[in-house]
Amino acid sequence: MVLLIALALLIGVVIVLLLFNPTHHKSGQKGKAGSTSNNDKTSKSYSKNEVTLHNTRTDCWIIIKNKVYDVTSYVEEHPGGDAILAHAGDDSTEGFFGPQHATRVFDMIEDFYIGDLDQ
Repeated sequence: MVLLIALALLIGVVIVLLLFNPTHHKSGQKGKAGSTSNNDKTSKSYSKNEVTLHNTRTDCWIIIKNKVYDVTSYVEEHPGGDAILAHAGDDSTEGFFGPQHATRVFDMIEDFYIGDLDQ
């Protein structure tokens, strides 16, 4: 009986981890194909003017703490709807760290990292 309870708990934990894994999105996409991640030895730099050009639903880049993220593939999945577009092509740091976001978004955003903002 104790073995069955332990097995049920283990299965429950595995299911929860699979359902709520912050590195996977509903569509199964992992950010933009070919994008740079924080684990790469080199990262690309983007000027503010270059980021500003990516300000639409079909081409959406944002800046968070001087890092650039291409969130185009996530726009349609964003639980807050079009709120993600409010600062498309601009600095989204303040909105990103707002109370509406669960802590899992802090891990999830790294999937969309493409480089740093020129200083």
